[in-house]
Amino acid sequence: MSVLIFADQHEGRIRKAAFEAVNYGAKLAAQTGVTATAVALGTCSDEDLKLLGNYGAVKVLHDPNQLLDQFDPSVYAKALLQAADGENAQIIIFSHNFNGKAIAPLISAKLKAGWVAGALALPDNSDGFVVKKSVFSGKAFARVKVLSDKKIISVNPNSFPVEKSGNQAEVTAFNANVQESDFRIKVKSTETLSGSVPLPEADIIVSGGRGLKGPENWGMIEDLAKALGAATACSRPVADAGWRPHHEHVGQTGITVRPNLYIAVGISGAIQHLAGVNGSKNIVVINKDPEAPFFKAADYGIVGDAFEVVPKLTAAVKAFKEKQH
Repeated sequence: MSVLIFADQHEGRIRKAAFEAVNYGAKLAAQTGVTATAVALGTCSDEDLKLLGNYGAVKVLHDPNQLLDQFDPSVYAKALLQAADGENAQIIIFSHNFNGKAIAPLISAKLKAGWVAGALALPDNSDGFVVKKSVFSGKAFARVKVLSDKKIISVNPNSFPVEKSGNQAEVTAFNANVQESDFRIKVKSTETLSGSVPLPEADIIVSGGRGLKGPENWGMIEDLAKALGAATACSRPVADAGWRPHHEHVGQTGITVRPNLYIAVGISGAIQHLAGVNGSKNIVVINKDPEAPFFKAADYGIVGDAFEVVPKLTAAVKAFKEKQH
């Protein structure tokens, strides 16, 4: 028997969130006395496949079929169901990201398996199988008891402490029975952003809002982000106004992020924005309005003019890094 973990990949490299899911699944496997088996679909780096062992996978099933380089939730679900059957997996783990959210409900329906979406901790087995998750846009927690024999958990990225080992996983060939005719989604073209970390995988994010007054002032956000090695993001009004591209919009109607550090500059902190960032481990708010709602959610706050504070903060970060060399 196995805990089966979907190791999501993009352009041949395993995603950061997938390594976290594998580590979660490995600890759950140890808790329940079974094997942790990861599954990777499509073209994938041999180095990354072996590295999955460092995050706890004992075995890695890899199907290198190039058809699977194109993501289609129904086809991926079909392949993973075959892997789950072959490994006699009673528990299947996903990252709670775009791909995980698309595949998990399909498998849940097929297996009649209870699904906990957005888990924050390992299950508590003292009274059944109980999983903690956030609810109401992160304003509360729920503890969900899963009663079905087969169970599915999708793990919130950057919410579970990762512990590495020195192990390398055994990579085993896996040939899922999928054909080109199974694909109902056809990708006609792909636009790839280069030189930036995808927001869901960023450890540090510097985000700007309407307090910047216009797109011509965005340079100070980029300067601070560059100094910190961070990604940049924005609030919805900034994206709607065309100051920044929509792929940088974080919030309830944009991308949900959970970085180690989120710096909000000139953002008031409407509830829709907070819903997308309140899982961040540390939130720093810079705003000249002391009554800005964001300060209630902040770990650290600076009441001041962003045009004065941010350049000084950037200079301080650069000076600190220079002293480290």
